[in-house]
Amino acid sequence: MKGSLFSRPSSPLPESHHNNYVSPSSTPSRMQLRTFSETLMEENIDFAEKIIKKWDLDSMQHRKFISLFEHDRDEAKRFLESVSDLQKAMHFYVKLNTNSEKLTRAQKLMKLAIKRLEKEFYTILSSNRKNLDSESVSYRSSQASTRSSISDTDEVSDEDEGTSTTPHASDVAMADLKSIADSMIGSGYARESLKIYKIIRKSIIDETLYYLHVESSSVSSIQKMDWQVLDQKIKNWLHAVKVAVKTLFCGERILCDFVFSSSEKLAESCFAEISRDAAVNLISFPHNFAKSKKILSLEKMFRGLDMYEAISDLWPDIESIFGYESLSVVRCEAVAAQLKLAEAVRLMLNQFEAAIQKDSSNATSKGGVHPLTRYVMNFLIFLGDYSGAISDILMDWTVSAQTPLPVSYFSSPTSGSVDPASEAVTARLAWMILVLICKLDGKAERYDDAAQSYLFLANNLNYIISKIRTSTLGILMGPDWIWKHEAKVKNYVSKYERMGWSKAMTSLVDDPTVDIPERFRRFYAGFEESYRKQTSWVISDPKLRDEVKISLSKKIVGSYREFYQKYRGNYARGFGAESIVRYAPEDLDNYLSDMFFAATTGSTSGTY
Repeated sequence: MKGSLFSRPSSPLPESHHNNYVSPSSTPSRMQLRTFSETLMEENIDFAEKIIKKWDLDSMQHRKFISLFEHDRDEAKRFLESVSDLQKAMHFYVKLNTNSEKLTRAQKLMKLAIKRLEKEFYTILSSNRKNLDSESVSYRSSQASTRSSISDTDEVSDEDEGTSTTPHASDVAMADLKSIADSMIGSGYARESLKIYKIIRKSIIDETLYYLHVESSSVSSIQKMDWQVLDQKIKNWLHAVKVAVKTLFCGERILCDFVFSSSEKLAESCFAEISRDAAVNLISFPHNFAKSKKILSLEKMFRGLDMYEAISDLWPDIESIFGYESLSVVRCEAVAAQLKLAEAVRLMLNQFEAAIQKDSSNATSKGGVHPLTRYVMNFLIFLGDYSGAISDILMDWTVSAQTPLPVSYFSSPTSGSVDPASEAVTARLAWMILVLICKLDGKAERYDDAAQSYLFLANNLNYIISKIRTSTLGILMGPDWIWKHEAKVKNYVSKYERMGWSKAMTSLVDDPTVDIPERFRRFYAGFEESYRKQTSWVISDPKLRDEVKISLSKKIVGSYREFYQKYRGNYARGFGAESIVRYAPEDLDNYLSDMFFAATTGSTSGTY
């Protein structure tokens, strides 16, 4: 037996229906139509009364509650149909006479029905907390497998009935919730369904965020935290925000939109109520962090960039999930957090640059890589890993406004194919590297020996280039920048060799005013002086070290070998007399091979 005119064609009409039947060729009177409609509405009320009272909660007070939707799904459909027919009857009688006894009867039955549906709605929401978790809802939605209404699930398979955790359990629960919500909304009881839904689903959001270690943290509380504690909170937040936005809030939005699909306004109101406070609290953490002074430290700045990137990556999801006007506060909080983080990062970059310029430490005693160079380059390499975030942050930064150098200094042959944001990052990095190089030039001037100054510059610039080449900075700076500065390293090395070994190099040049024995003596004196002076000097990079040794061997040992082979027979060691020729070319190569390490070896140092 069905609950509507068109769903019960086989039902016999009452005798009064036959008596009032009018042939199609006749025109029924208004009274006849009214009597016919009243009879149908009364029949709808009778049908509704039977099924509603059968499942009346008040008549089942001493019995264990059994969900209608779990017990008999056909019966559940008939119950919903009866509520729909009852609503039609109420509308009919309101138009006829608001004081109708039948209207009063229908209203009482509707209250009983809604009370039952409220209980069913609450039960489905409560018992399916696991099946309706956000991850399952998101997955099922992405598979486009959710049924649009309970009518699509005429029969639930034995597998579904026997196992509540099957993949399709969320489909069934969602379809049931939608059917109940549609019925309650259509009957004018939307408020009651929303109240139940909000209580259950808001508690799930709060509980999930609690297990994700999301807590409310004010600016003052963040300021007082030890860095180890705060760093852990940031790590927790970075994990939580991805799960919360992509899974938790996304799933809740999908579920809410589906259950209340009959009213977009109700769906918006519901989702806003259950998500607004939690979402704002989640995104306010990086905002409050940026407001505190914790970020005013280089080590902490990268955590700020981590959070900036997280919000940037999630922005399309945030904009979509919280797209309702009533949730604009969530979007505004995300934008405000990014703006504040960007402001703090720009301030830190300026402070970092100022710190480089103010550094007053002396150059290294061995002419090696300065600690400032290592620190700055490690910082810039980490910064290069955040090129996307830094591009956004430095988009409005211009070279001309910050430096006295022409824009062409920062150009690269590939720069034309790079977007303006990347060029801004490249320009900023190039400028900071230049600030470092200028600072190193100043430190190099403090050496008493010009040769050591140039070796110091070669070591440090070579270190800078190697760091750039082996990191993301190589892409940002471009091959042209690397090539230009590699040429500078070669120039520094050439000047070091000329100034550091000039006496040994020039002593063998043909000079008619100086005899051969004197030229031997001058060469040995010059070589030994340079060796003793440079025995503690270092070249940190093995490749550069080998290149310098090979170059010195060609220029010094090579010239000596020719001179040695030409004159050694005439000035070899004689009996009872000191030999003028003291070293073979291989001896000099051995001395050179021991140079430029962090500590001198003892194999040949005893000769001097």
